[in-house]
Amino acid sequence: MSRIESAFNRLRKQGRKALVPFVTAGDPEPALTVPIMHALAAAGADILELGVPFSDPMADGPTIQRASERALKHGVGLGTVLGRVAEFRNTDQTTPVVLMGYANPIEHMGYEPFAAQAEACGVDGVLVVDYPPEESGQFVEILQRHGLDPIFLLSPTTPEARFRQVAELARGFIYYVSLKGVTGAAHLDLAEVAQKIPRIRTSCGLPVGVGFGIRDAATAKAIAGIADAVVIGSRVVQEIETSPRDKLLENLSTLVKGIREAMDGE
Repeated sequence: MSRIESAFNRLRKQGRKALVPFVTAGDPEPALTVPIMHALAAAGADILELGVPFSDPMADGPTIQRASERALKHGVGLGTVLGRVAEFRNTDQTTPVVLMGYANPIEHMGYEPFAAQAEACGVDGVLVVDYPPEESGQFVEILQRHGLDPIFLLSPTTPEARFRQVAELARGFIYYVSLKGVTGAAHLDLAEVAQKIPRIRTSCGLPVGVGFGIRDAATAKAIAGIADAVVIGSRVVQEIETSPRDKLLENLSTLVKGIREAMDGE
């Protein structure tokens, strides 16, 4: 059983939902990535989503684009990201880590070398934004051979026939993009999300996490009432961008604890 599956099973027994914060590896500087990961886990994160910096992050809004730019200025690439996960695993063998990124860095490294290194470093899942299910068969096969969960995106415009394609390949959880737009957009439609989630669960048989447009504790609580996981990225990255270095970990912890408490009804 993967760490991701174990996390969802544990939360289900507790009657709780997963909190999945996103950060870009190497932002604001490489030395802070692992301390940030530990701070998020200590503050109540159940799964960590770690962005691989990329020069053309097409699904990301301005906040996460700037995070990639800051990381790339420090020379952070896929190999660096994997090294940070390995460092994190030195003291945390429990919290699942999902890499989120784009095809180019993985194809540059090669499917097999990437999957082998990701497994060795302690990665649990991989979400590649620009790999549609129709083109992912070989990649998914290699990931699964190395014990890595392939995670796929679904959106408000995804036809239900496509749910079944994703169901054949996905493991871990489904990431539902809650709106028609990029990360950080503000026009989340809770009624539409509530209508879509049960249909995705029925088709795919996996937990469903919802992301894009979740910017505060109240919205996270509302999403937790209808989904299995709440993914929050731009708001977390914004905190990294605006916090003084000496207050960064404290501010992130306060933000995530507040979201966690709202989701748990405390």
